[in-house]
Amino acid sequence: MKHVVTISATYGAGGSLVGPAVARRLGVPFLDRAIPGAVAKRIGCSLEDALEHDDRAPTGFERLLASAARLPSVTLGSIDTTFIGATDAEGRLLYDQEFVEHTERVISKVGSSGGVILGRAAAVVLADRANALHVRLDAPKDRRLDQAVSLREAGRNEALMLGESEEAVDAQWRPPTMRELEDNDRARAAYVRRFYRVDSANPRFYHLVLDSTAFELSTCVDIIERLARERAGEA
Repeated sequence: MKHVVTISATYGAGGSLVGPAVARRLGVPFLDRAIPGAVAKRIGCSLEDALEHDDRAPTGFERLLASAARLPSVTLGSIDTTFIGATDAEGRLLYDQEFVEHTERVISKVGSSGGVILGRAAAVVLADRANALHVRLDAPKDRRLDQAVSLREAGRNEALMLGESEEAVDAQWRPPTMRELEDNDRARAAYVRRFYRVDSANPRFYHLVLDSTAFELSTCVDIIERLARERAGEA
């Protein structure tokens, strides 16, 4: 059976590092930002528009709330005009529905061919896949913030080693803040709640809930790889 792993990760939990590492170990594709790109191509919107629906985008939180509102009950000043269009009987905008439907098609294709998917409520979409391993990475906010700072600092040092100027690097690699963490957490949770009416933190959606600040991220990769192989029926 093909290896399929879905990873739901809160900000600072290391999903963007653990996901690709697991994919390399299993020899399957890793899908993260590639999904919005694929969706944008299929529905004919720009990548920037697609990323506004990205469950990881902190700026997408307010837009998700605006698009969830019933149009008759709000003024045009409180809703982005890019969302104005036909709505269903519940007042949800079809643009959002179209985006989610195409995203689900991409996820379902990965569920059949194999891959590691970060975010996108993939554990909910692929809940019935017998070979899929669903993982949640999380930890207390303060420890996730500390880890996010460490990871960003590591990225800064790597950029300096590659020859980038310290001024340019410092302009890009500013330390993450607790507000940034909380904004990202809300945006990710809002995506799942908005489109699937469930709590992304509910452990019933996952085979494994792992505190990725209590162990080395490489250890988390080891654990997920082993369980993914077992889930796929490997000896």
